[in-house]
Amino acid sequence: MRILRGRGYRSSPPPRNPVEGCQWAVSDSILVTTADSDTQQGRPRLREFWTDLPREGKFLLSTIIVDFIGTGLVLPFAVIYLHEVRGFPLDRVGVLAAIPAIVGLLVLGPTGHVIDRVGARRVILASFIGSIVGNIWLAFSTTEASAAGALVVMGFAGGVIWPAVQSFVSAIMPSHIRQRYFGMSFSLLNLGIGIGGMLGGTFVDVARPETFMAIYLIDAATFLAPLAIYLGPLRHTDPRPGPAADQGSEATPDATGERSATEVAGGADPTYWRLVRDPRVAPLFALTMVSAFVGYAQLNAGAVAFAREVGLVSTQAIGYAFTVNTVLIVLFQLPVLQRIEGRRRTRVLLLMCVIWAVSWVALGLTGASPGGVAAAVLFAACAGIFGLGETLLQPTIPAITNDLATDANRGRYNALMAMGFQVSAIVAPIQAAWLIDRGLGAGYIGLLVAGCAVMAGLALLVERRIPASANGLLPPPVPEPALPGRPTLPT
Repeated sequence: MRILRGRGYRSSPPPRNPVEGCQWAVSDSILVTTADSDTQQGRPRLREFWTDLPREGKFLLSTIIVDFIGTGLVLPFAVIYLHEVRGFPLDRVGVLAAIPAIVGLLVLGPTGHVIDRVGARRVILASFIGSIVGNIWLAFSTTEASAAGALVVMGFAGGVIWPAVQSFVSAIMPSHIRQRYFGMSFSLLNLGIGIGGMLGGTFVDVARPETFMAIYLIDAATFLAPLAIYLGPLRHTDPRPGPAADQGSEATPDATGERSATEVAGGADPTYWRLVRDPRVAPLFALTMVSAFVGYAQLNAGAVAFAREVGLVSTQAIGYAFTVNTVLIVLFQLPVLQRIEGRRRTRVLLLMCVIWAVSWVALGLTGASPGGVAAAVLFAACAGIFGLGETLLQPTIPAITNDLATDANRGRYNALMAMGFQVSAIVAPIQAAWLIDRGLGAGYIGLLVAGCAVMAGLALLVERRIPASANGLLPPPVPEPALPGRPTLPT
């Protein structure tokens, strides 16, 4: 049995006194014992984030930085490569840039079913191969048709990878470890992108097309590291769904006797439509869509457009702001994971809503002193504060999703959430451009702040609908039976 003792998790026998460890109360959204004040913090040691991982989890984390260094190399330079290096007209470059998002959305539905039928590992391997082929193809694309073909392949690879990886990780990772894994993975991902972005900015030169070809080829090569892990140490680790009749949701009925999410959705083999109608999944799906709409999609597109058009922030200052965002995520993700351990995930999301609202207010204030140092500092503050909110989002929503799912339908749960994210990623830049182009900058900021309020309301609705186990609360330990001949103390 694993209980909280001291400042972290250790394997330990239950207390001899049957009263100890049995008096549980909800205090500040944490289940705690009255016998040990240190457990009220619910804070494992940082080293336990690694030591508690199963062998497979350690292998998976070991390649994330390498993989995303390649992503960081090419991520900021796609439009520059297609327009300035290959000479494609800017309006057509916009169409080309939208291809991966559209293809990714189209493949998500079938992907969930395929994951649940053949296993996540095979889908992950197909994604890695597609990413390698797509990057090599794009590196040598000299026509718009050739670039479009490469981007279709890359859109397929990008569309299937996230639900497949999250399903694979959640099937092999104990429930209480998933939140940690998702947070650590996000921190390493950002570190890799940050390193790649700095290396790419130093290396590429528009006057030398071969430098852009090189970064795409390097990006293709970085996928060989995780591919080797899945083909080598993890080749026999392929969680396969069992018979539908034998699967039960991890989100077991709570004290009210409510049915599990899977039962509500129509058993272990639900359709997407039945999932969306599930009263526990529906608000979570809406929360995912709104968080993507007022979150990542805006930071990567709308916020930059606002900073340039309204705040007159320089491109150099924008680059520094994104560096601040990455650095803060890397520095704070593990301490944040320590402090949210055992807390209600929905309450963590409420804090994130407040933080993101503050970040968008900071963005709006860049328009009060356009073109000056204050505007640049405020945009850096916006990106940095937003990054703090990201450290709260990434460990929570994926963990809730996979605690509601079972191995038999995990692929569809993750694919559904990815659909919500992808739709918002397509719609949000269009909405932002429409408002900013018409001089409605104040309305744009107001919409984002209002979106944070909507997120908060959805988080509270999710809290009322899901079991405590899916909301990240640790179950109370089972008390040791009284020894023969020894009276049991009353509680």
